[in-house]
Formats: sequence, C-alpha cells, structure tokens
Amino acid sequence: MSALVGAALIGGASLGAPALLGSTPAAAQQVEVWKSPTCGCCGGWVKHMEAAGFSMKVHTIEDVDAVKAAKGVPDTLMSCHTAVVDGYVVEGHVPASDIRRLLAERPKAKGLSAPGMPQSSPGMDMPGQPYDVIVFGTPEGNKVYARH
Repeated sequence: MSALVGAALIGGASLGAPALLGSTPAAAQQVEVWKSPTCGCCGGWVKHMEAAGFSMKVHTIEDVDAVKAAKGVPDTLMSCHTAVVDGYVVEGHVPASDIRRLLAERPKAKGLSAPGMPQSSPGMDMPGQPYDVIVFGTPEGNKVYARH
C-alpha cells in the first residue's frame, strides 16, 4: 500500500510541478495598461499583446504621466503608455517576446522600457528603425535587455 501512496504522491507532484515552475500559459497573464485616448499606436500594441496570448485590461485616461510617476518610470525611459504585468512595469512598445522572457527569468528589476516611440516596434509597425529594450530598476542600474 505504501508503494501506491508513493506513486500517488509522485504523480501528484508531477501534475503540480508545471504550476510551481511558472509555466502558466501567457493567456493567464493579465497586463494592465494605461493609455491616452488620442494615441492610436497604443491600441496597436494592445492588439499585438492580445495576439501573443496576453489578457489585456485597458484604462484610457487623460494623464498618463501621473501613472508613469507612480510606477517609477525614469523620465529618460518614458514612452506613450505604461503597463504592469505580474508586478513588473512595461513602458511603451515592448515586444511580447521580451515580456515573456522577463516573466520567465524574473530579474530583480522594476521593469522594461522601449523608450520613446521606436517606429519598428509593435504597434508602430514601420520597419527599419533598430531599437533597444531597456531593463530598469536593477541593482546594477539600467541596461540593454534586447536589441531589435
């Protein structure tokens, strides 16, 4: 009987392991975003994120700068919209693939930013302009997280 109990425990552990390892599908990850009512590219980024399987909760507000300040986005890294996913701040047109990497790696950081409004970033969709995604609020300071 103890072998049966042991097998049940092993089976239970293996069934529970994916949830413990953070392999929850991206669809379970809700992204909360604050954007201006006059910014169409922000809507393009929201569509990009939805197409990547994220669940989006959108707040359309007049003063996005107040949200940026409250979330601790440095002035030099600001963009047009601000989002939060699983405790991380995402500023601007950061690709979904970089956000998935952030959630998988879980660095000690405040978040990611695609500073300004890079033309070839998701939501802008005008190819040709290389840009960097910056991880900010790390113990080592801000640094390039990805190059696109």
